[in-house]
Order: sequence, then C-alpha cells, then structure tokens
Amino acid sequence: MKTLDKIHEWGDSHYPKWLDFVRIALGLVLIWKGIEFIFNLNVLADFLNETGLTDEIGTSVFLTLLTYLIIALHLAGGICIALGIRTRLFCLLNLPILFGAVFLVNFRENIFKPYSEFWLSLFVLLGVICFFVEGNGYLAIERGRDGM
Repeated sequence: MKTLDKIHEWGDSHYPKWLDFVRIALGLVLIWKGIEFIFNLNVLADFLNETGLTDEIGTSVFLTLLTYLIIALHLAGGICIALGIRTRLFCLLNLPILFGAVFLVNFRENIFKPYSEFWLSLFVLLGVICFFVEGNGYLAIERGRDGM
C-alpha cells in the first residue's frame, strides 16, 4: 500500500493544468468507443467465431457477460474520467480491457494500414496509465478530496 500512496502523492504534486484537457478528451474517447462497441457487436461476434471460442455454451455466456462489462466500464469509466470522479479507480478498471484491445485484438491486424485502430488503442492505453499515476487534476469534481 505504501507504493500506491507514493504514486498518489507524486501524481498530485506533479500535475500540470493543461493535462486536465487531455484527461477530459480521454474520457470522451472512452465514451465514444463504448458507444461504438454497442453498435458494432457483430464485429465481436465474427472475431469470436473465427477463434472458435463460441463453440461451448458456457464460454458463449461468459463472453456475452464480458461484452456487457466492457461496454459498462467504457461508458461509466469515460464519464467518470472526463468529470474527474474516481479517476484512478476507473483507469485501473479499464487497464485490462485496453491491454486486451492493444495486444490481443488490434496487434494481430496490420498496424501500418491506414486508419488502423491499433494506434488509437495504444494512445488510450498510455493515457489511462498516465492518469492512473497522475490522478484527477485541477478541473475535477473530486478536487481536494482524499481517495483513490
């Protein structure tokens, strides 16, 4: 726990004000990707059918629940990160999703093709890691409150 407290103190003392606008943009991108995920569920279904993971019913139910979890965390996390509410917590909750997006889904595609999703996923992952360390910032609802 001491390591987490040290990261929290360092992030609070080394936070430039312009980084708030990057945090707000990151939250809006997460909201956008959550909404896009809702409208493109067929792409996920095609990807899962290619891998053969939907052959068993138990796996299919698990992946359906995982899909709803990803959507909920992107939408709720994006709103909370943009507003500065529990930024570190929602960054931590979105990290596994973004690692999966970068290294399992988008990395297998050609990353140098035009309009590749890999680079956006990578920048969002780096932003989430940055704000996990930095925290809320000055333009935040939770400004001045102690907490994760």
